[in-house]
Amino acid sequence: MIKKSLPYLEALFAVIVWGASFVATKIAVGQISPVAVVWLRFAMGIPMLLVAVVARKQFSFPKGGEWMYFSLLGFLGISFHQWLQSNGLKTAQASTTAWIVSTSPMFIAILGWMILKEKLSALQSSGIVLAMVGVLAVVSKGSLENIAIGNFGTAGDFLILVSAINWAVFSILSRRGLRDHPSTLLTFWVMTIGWLITSAAFFAGKNYTEIPKLDSLGWTAMIFLGVFTTGFA
Repeated sequence: MIKKSLPYLEALFAVIVWGASFVATKIAVGQISPVAVVWLRFAMGIPMLLVAVVARKQFSFPKGGEWMYFSLLGFLGISFHQWLQSNGLKTAQASTTAWIVSTSPMFIAILGWMILKEKLSALQSSGIVLAMVGVLAVVSKGSLENIAIGNFGTAGDFLILVSAINWAVFSILSRRGLRDHPSTLLTFWVMTIGWLITSAAFFAGKNYTEIPKLDSLGWTAMIFLGVFTTGFA
């Protein structure tokens, strides 16, 4: 019984941790720059993932053209995606962000229909429309007048919405890699390459000088993001 329910408990754990990550990120970007948050977060999480890959005897290097493929995924799924969310949370509320990000499956379904020619049922199509209405209601704070005149939402809200679309693109592109590689190994290389891309901006901008600015609450938020969100979840 426990063995059968374990995957569901693991998925529930991931959902709870990812939901709380928006609050932790909001705290962290209040003390250091988004670039520093992303760099430090993955600097903590990647070694944990490497241990998992080695323990499962899955480790291998990308071959040939796979380096370009993993680099694209690393940029979209880590560097660009985390930049959007971290910068977005400087002005967007953590609760609003969680609602907007939850629409990623909607965009995945739309892209799957457009690019992969996956069929959508009437119920699925209705769900997509309902999700779109939900996003507009959350971002506009429920004011239809704001929607009509185009005056709604913070700049951060729009960055978070772009991140939801970006994650859908990343998810669609990842499907090919998941057919050829274990998910843990794919995630490790995507995270590592994305982190290296972020490292270029981190060191060029001397963002490492910001790390001492973190207080106890900031470090708690960063450890949660690095260990629990990036490592375990």
